[in-house]
Amino acid sequence: MSKDTDTLLTALTLLGMVAAVLGWLGGFAMVGAAGLVLVYLAGGVPAGARALASLWRERVLDIDLLMVLAAIAAATVGAPLEGAVLLTLFSLSTTLERRAMGRARRAVEALMALRPDTALRREGESVAEVTASALVPGDIVVLRPGARVPVDGVIVAGEGAIDEATITGESMPVHKGPGAQVHEATVNLNGVIDMRVTRATAQSTVARMIALVTEAQAARAPSERFSAWFGQRYTVAVLLGAVLAFGVFVWLGRAADEALYRAATLLVAASPCAIVISVPAAILSALSAAARGGVLFKGGAALESLAAVRAFAFDKTGTLTTGRAEVVQIIPLTLDEGAFLARLAGLEAQSEHPIAAAIRREAVRRGVTPRALANVTAFPSEGILAEDGVESFWAGNPRMARRMGADTDLPALTALTEAAQTVVYLGQGRTILGALSVADQPRSSARAGLAALRAGGVARFAMMTGDRQPVAARIGADLGLEPHEIHADLLPADKVALVAAMTGQGDRVAFVGDGVNDAAALARADVGIAMGAAGSEVALQAADVALLSDDLTRLAEAHRLARRTARIIRQNLAFAMGAMVLLVLGALFFELPLPLAVIGHEGGTVLVVLNGLRLLRDPIRADQGRGAGATPAAPAGAAAPGAQNSV
Repeated sequence: MSKDTDTLLTALTLLGMVAAVLGWLGGFAMVGAAGLVLVYLAGGVPAGARALASLWRERVLDIDLLMVLAAIAAATVGAPLEGAVLLTLFSLSTTLERRAMGRARRAVEALMALRPDTALRREGESVAEVTASALVPGDIVVLRPGARVPVDGVIVAGEGAIDEATITGESMPVHKGPGAQVHEATVNLNGVIDMRVTRATAQSTVARMIALVTEAQAARAPSERFSAWFGQRYTVAVLLGAVLAFGVFVWLGRAADEALYRAATLLVAASPCAIVISVPAAILSALSAAARGGVLFKGGAALESLAAVRAFAFDKTGTLTTGRAEVVQIIPLTLDEGAFLARLAGLEAQSEHPIAAAIRREAVRRGVTPRALANVTAFPSEGILAEDGVESFWAGNPRMARRMGADTDLPALTALTEAAQTVVYLGQGRTILGALSVADQPRSSARAGLAALRAGGVARFAMMTGDRQPVAARIGADLGLEPHEIHADLLPADKVALVAAMTGQGDRVAFVGDGVNDAAALARADVGIAMGAAGSEVALQAADVALLSDDLTRLAEAHRLARRTARIIRQNLAFAMGAMVLLVLGALFFELPLPLAVIGHEGGTVLVVLNGLRLLRDPIRADQGRGAGATPAAPAGAAAPGAQNSV
């Protein structure tokens, strides 16, 4: 039955109920009778048809059958108005439930609406407008200011601010240039950009999000499966109980019509509508709220599991850290800082190493122009030697310094050499001109994310990395992790073993990684969470939860939402069970009138649905500063960080 038809039938049922009440109050018997007929036809026939279809096709006795039988029983014993009240409220509550659940399911429709219909494809020197679905990997697409990105790609020319709120939930625009990845449905706010298509629309970010949201909404959580299992069996028990109650009331000397009325009241009072609907209303609302905030759950089971997690294990590189080297400290010895950095950046301009890229970025940030050098000689895994036409300079690690006969054991450089960072020396012959340190740094959102998780009841944090112990210890200390929870020099199998050990100690463990080389650990944990998964196919496949941005505060928000969902499910089940027990006791021992049983039953059902829908108004909130989770695009020629390089 379509949504419009459902709404029309409910409206007719309400109209019939109004006519029946007016006829009863005003003494217009014909009007009242017509109203009752309309209620039974518009409200009872569709429900009866659904019940018979379920019984015939699926061999299931569902709640619709209970309501129809109770209404028929009421009419049979001379109380058609009570039966009409039951059908009216049941029709109204069913429509409200469906429309409420439809609100949650519209998350998929909203994702579909994000896709632009057309794109500007560069064809030689000209640009032609084509349908977005016609784009194939390798095509060059022109993005003008205000244009929505038609499909996933990589910027090849131009730069601009990209609004990624539709995909990652990132509240602030992210500046991107050549080499940076852009996702379908994001918006180019300024500048003219050429991008190369990397995925067809069928494999794009939005397509994968739609598939994941659809699968998540179809997958039932354990509590949802239990409520459905309970509802099916309990419905049969209620039907048999009503028959038994009728027999008992007759045996106790009640008239047949009175016994049938009491049995119909019991049928309504004991119906498990509220129990059956209470869990999916909350689960579906939470899944949709999370998807709007850039967090995708693979079904209600992942949501419920995350709510129970009290221990988190993190990969380091690309998860707790930015995943790319940054200059930390500069100590020039015989030159001023600008001249030192100009010579060093000039040498590193000849290298594609990530450390060289970090030095070039630092020069750009400080407004220093690299000094032009020639006659470059590279020493793999050591450094570079070059000259400026007058003098020769070299740059590199301690092995390069030893090659040149330079002494690096200088008191002025002790702060660098003792730190758990990579040191790059600049020298001239046997003389050290200065040095700087380069290191991977914690994400700006890491401390806030861990603090929020602690506030949410998480008691244990562990960091696991393939990096060296001194580096891991430095990052762990910066983030406030316990020394015994910092694990370094690990292979992927070692991470799996550590996660298994944590779960073996009774903890429900979530592992947070990049979804590529951490896939095994993601699968082994109770909940696998992939960071920055908007561009990673492996992440979406390996993890139970995907954070589409790199903002760790979203992880804390997802954990908070999961815990709140669990609380609302418990509230709904407790309320539904309690209300049902009271109604049943009233029907059995206190001669509860059928209309009151109807109001209690239908009102309770609507209340648990509305309580679950509160989660739609509880979105995932991002860290408020620029880019708590966003990493600026690397300049052209710089080594872009990639999840596959994470350790």
